[in-house]
Amino acid sequence: MPKIRSCLRLRAHGVLWRALAAWCLMLLAIGCNERDRLTFPSPGDGVGPVTTIDRPNGADTTISPGGDFFVDGRTTDPDGVDSVYILVTGGSQNFSPVHPNPARTTVSFAIPLATSGHAGDTFLVQIYGVDVLGNQGGTSTRQINIR
Repeated sequence: MPKIRSCLRLRAHGVLWRALAAWCLMLLAIGCNERDRLTFPSPGDGVGPVTTIDRPNGADTTISPGGDFFVDGRTTDPDGVDSVYILVTGGSQNFSPVHPNPARTTVSFAIPLATSGHAGDTFLVQIYGVDVLGNQGGTSTRQINIR
């Protein structure tokens, strides 16, 4: 009788080990299925905004003195425009940076330049943008001669 009991115990252990091994293989197979992976936001395109001046459309423009002359255009960036900087040399005119809130992909601008009393002066207008990632774009420039 002791031989039968020990044989039954060994068989029970073998069945148990086989069941445990099958269970582990099944868990391993389930773990290999496709699942969603962690994704991280794109660091952007690494390029700053593009600034286009539509008016005046020439690099060098001559106008008559009088009222305000508007410089119109837009700054665009797919990452979003954080700031548009406007620098005017000549004519003692200063402009604060434009900070759209919230940031937009396109920011339009119309800058009034006072021309009255500036006959013979030359204004150099420089405009550039910075995107939300801190990338500075190229400067768009216009020279405006007042005659």
